[in-house]
Amino acid sequence: MKRGLPFLVLLWCLLPAGASPQDDGQVRIKERELQEVRTRISELKARMDRRAAERDRIAGELEAAEVRISETRIHLGELEAEQRYSEEKLGEIEARIAAAEAKLAGETDQLAAQVRAAWMGGSQERIRLLLNQQDPSTLGRVLVYYRYLSDYRSGNIEAVMARLQTLSRLQDEAAAERDRLARLAGARYAELRELSAAQERRQELLASLKARLAEDGAEIERLAAQEADLSRLIAELTAILSDYPITSDQPFQDLKGRLTWPVAGQLLHEFGQPRANGRLQWNGVVLAAPRGREVRSVYHGRVIFADWLDGLGLLVIVDHGGGYLTLYGHNETTLKSTGDWVAPGDAIATVGASGGQPRASLYFEIRRNAKPVNPRDWFTRQPSG
Repeated sequence: MKRGLPFLVLLWCLLPAGASPQDDGQVRIKERELQEVRTRISELKARMDRRAAERDRIAGELEAAEVRISETRIHLGELEAEQRYSEEKLGEIEARIAAAEAKLAGETDQLAAQVRAAWMGGSQERIRLLLNQQDPSTLGRVLVYYRYLSDYRSGNIEAVMARLQTLSRLQDEAAAERDRLARLAGARYAELRELSAAQERRQELLASLKARLAEDGAEIERLAAQEADLSRLIAELTAILSDYPITSDQPFQDLKGRLTWPVAGQLLHEFGQPRANGRLQWNGVVLAAPRGREVRSVYHGRVIFADWLDGLGLLVIVDHGGGYLTLYGHNETTLKSTGDWVAPGDAIATVGASGGQPRASLYFEIRRNAKPVNPRDWFTRQPSG
């Protein structure tokens, strides 16, 4: 995941189909538009970070800790993938070494047998053959056989030497791969220590936050501020991207009652359910699921936000066009960046507990024209609860 709000490297800001590459004026306009989009979104995220920091110092520190956890998890996954690849490669090399050693043993035995036969025959084989008074035709055939045998012996010697070189090269490759595995193991251990430190820091921050929210009314104020932040973010993103609409062969609104949930999980909180002593309510659903499980996009769209937001942690927002957005919060990692196009079923994040949650879960929300709607109406099946 990239820190800060990732720049909107957007396909919709490129030249339209059929535009001439020589149209320098059009290129300059598009470049200027793209830079304006980048600047406005960067400023938006910076303003939100400042507001959150002014309101709550712990929020900024929690963001840093949870983002570090996310980055470390991603790096650990990459290291583990490299380790698996390296282990497989080492296994293949060792299998080739075993096969080469077996062939070398057979070729060495054959060569040893030939050397013993030559030694038993003495060092003057050709002279004895010429002086043994044999019939000339028989002698000619024997000399031919002798030449074949000599050539075969020379070939065996060359094969043994080539096999030894191959074996030496394979052993060098195996040693290099073992060194690489050792380095990967060291890097993975360092990342695990970093992850442990970030997790400990997160727990300390959550304990401090819990103690502060124990005050009467503090939790309600914080939740209300977070809800306002989310509404402001969606409104400003919508305004920034209003000139770049999304079109689809089948509008999102036609998918009502036909979607698949972004993750299989148990329903923890229902849309419209009261929270914070009844003064607020849930605008989406919360689904408990194992940490690290993939979160998938429910439909075609474009990622317009993939960053940390107070209250929702690592949040991905997908714009499906027609005023419809889907929100995926509390992720452990994000797998897409702002500006990426996604298709139904594409993995966009992994389940986590970011945003200060006590357990791994996914917060999912659907908005139409910035207003929350009940997600249950959009899916073929209902989550267990």
